[in-house]
Amino acid sequence: MEFSNPMVIDPTGRDIHGEAARIRARGPVTPVELPHGVPAWAVSSAPLLKRLLTDPRVSKDARRHWQRWSDGEVSPDWPLYTWVAVRNMFTAYGTEHKRLRTLVSKAFTARRTAALRPRIEEITAALLDRVAKAGADGHAVDLREEFCYPLPIQVIGELLGLPEELGAELRVVVDGVFHTSADAAEVADIYARFYAVLGELVVAKRAAPGDDLTSALISAHEEEGGTRLSEQELLDTLMLMISAGHETTVNLLDNAVHALLTHPAQLAHVHEGRASWDDVIEETLRAEAPVASLPLRYAVEDLPLGELGGPDGAVIRKGEAILAAYAAAGRDPEQHGPDAAVFDVTRASKDHLAFGYGVHHCLGAPLGRLEARVALPALFDRFPGLTLAAPADGLPPVDSFISHGHRSLPVLTG
Repeated sequence: MEFSNPMVIDPTGRDIHGEAARIRARGPVTPVELPHGVPAWAVSSAPLLKRLLTDPRVSKDARRHWQRWSDGEVSPDWPLYTWVAVRNMFTAYGTEHKRLRTLVSKAFTARRTAALRPRIEEITAALLDRVAKAGADGHAVDLREEFCYPLPIQVIGELLGLPEELGAELRVVVDGVFHTSADAAEVADIYARFYAVLGELVVAKRAAPGDDLTSALISAHEEEGGTRLSEQELLDTLMLMISAGHETTVNLLDNAVHALLTHPAQLAHVHEGRASWDDVIEETLRAEAPVASLPLRYAVEDLPLGELGGPDGAVIRKGEAILAAYAAAGRDPEQHGPDAAVFDVTRASKDHLAFGYGVHHCLGAPLGRLEARVALPALFDRFPGLTLAAPADGLPPVDSFISHGHRSLPVLTG
């Protein structure tokens, strides 16, 4: 399988689903070109992607397994540099991944997540009051700005024990990480500012530990070996928790609201008992994957795709990069039939890979689902006449081919 005629990925993500459809049309795995001309293989077949995500011959460690990194061809001004350069469980492989995930799992427990529910309910109620005030007298409200965005950032702040004065800067740097068309100066600035915020957070928690995830990560260690997170691993793990735990939930809420307002019959299914809010959440995750394309994985050795149910004779070579095309896979007709692109909360099978699969399955998935289970019914109960205040096809996307949401979601609160 020769790497030729790659499809150039639009770094701004202006047409996520159109691009995903074009990727699928080129076959279950196709060459693509990422920002700065970086080559990768985009996998859009859901069954093939699932097999690759669980194959031990596929790594997320660029330092060990990406030829382009080894050759010194990846520089800090690359817009995706943070996604591959951090040292945490997101980019770890094998025993190192197991060590890091074990440490994080000890801190990020189901109990800690469940205990957040009352606070999520309080934050949701307060934000809905703000929405009502902003929408008084029939004024349109940017629901992403007033509700979908602040809810997860406040929840992740509570989880981490983030000092209130760091909140505004945190929002700026998180947005910057997902700005995949950023120039070199912007990349360097965001990278430095993010670490500065994280450093202040760690200093504050070392001085005054609390019942929060940051304090737990600082003290987390493996019982047998006594291994702790190194300072860099600690900072990069916090970066992962903030970025992944915030952006995905923002887009889940944003996309769910947009899907329901543009498909009123689907909302009626929920109101009339033919579907649940869990159905809404899972169908949104399938059809409107919050993370459209996730960089990057690497072939530890040559991967004959025919052995994995892929095209016979096709091989991803050792050291080549792999892009998990989640938006494309979520609407894969091979998995979901000819109506795979249709948003249908009554769909029998809503299987998806929106939170990853295998050893790298997102630890924060339960929290994201919990936030959506609280926020979505509360929003539509409070504003049963909610309608879009702008044409559905006129909403600009987030400036990223990774993140899949809308920059604004103007609605009228009825």
